[in-house]
Parts: sequence; structure tokens; C-alpha cells
Amino acid sequence: MSKKKKILNDLSQLGSFVYSTDPDYRPEEPETVNSLSPGKQHLEAHFSKKGRGGKIVTVIKGFEGPTEDLKQLGKELKNKLGVGGSVKDGEIIIQGNNRDKVVQILKEKGYKVKNVGG
Repeated sequence: MSKKKKILNDLSQLGSFVYSTDPDYRPEEPETVNSLSPGKQHLEAHFSKKGRGGKIVTVIKGFEGPTEDLKQLGKELKNKLGVGGSVKDGEIIIQGNNRDKVVQILKEKGYKVKNVGG
């Protein structure tokens, strides 16, 4: 079978590619986002089974900070609970009905957590 080549429809698909003929041009440095301390974070713990084939998951929303810190927090939760999950779109998704355990773990770490829904 032949492989299809990707065709660019516009330049936005190139990402952050910059070309300049100005020899003094220096691209702007991206701002670094610092995480708020756990005591200043207001997280929400949700139940959800929407779009997951009827399977229940626990969703943690409201984290403010860099994606790397969010991924690290998600990894810690998954390890402590012994379950799977992922981090997508600024949310931590933990498999199963583990909301109470997640809230307890986050409160022990100093986060302000609120149960939302069901």
C-alpha cells in the first residue's frame, strides 16, 4: 500500500515556525506559568460516564499551573489508587468511582477540593 502525503492547507499547520530576513530578529520567549501552591488551588471532583461507554470515571477540574505539574499530580493519584487514567484538556481523569478517595488524597496534599454533582 502507498502512504498518503499530508498536504498543508495553510501555514498555521506548521506550528510555531518563524522565518525572518532581519538579522537582529529574536523570537519572544514563552512565558513560564508557575503553579499556585496547593492551598490556593480550588479543585472540583466530578463523576462522569458521558462518552465512555457507560463506564464511570472521576474527573478532577480546576487545576491552575503548567501541564507538567498537572501530569505529575495525575500520576501520583493513579499510583496511590492503583488504577488507570489520563490527563487531557486540563483535567485529570481517573478510572472508576474513586471520588471520595481522590478528594481525601488531595486534601492530605493541601488542596481545596469540592465534590460536584451526584
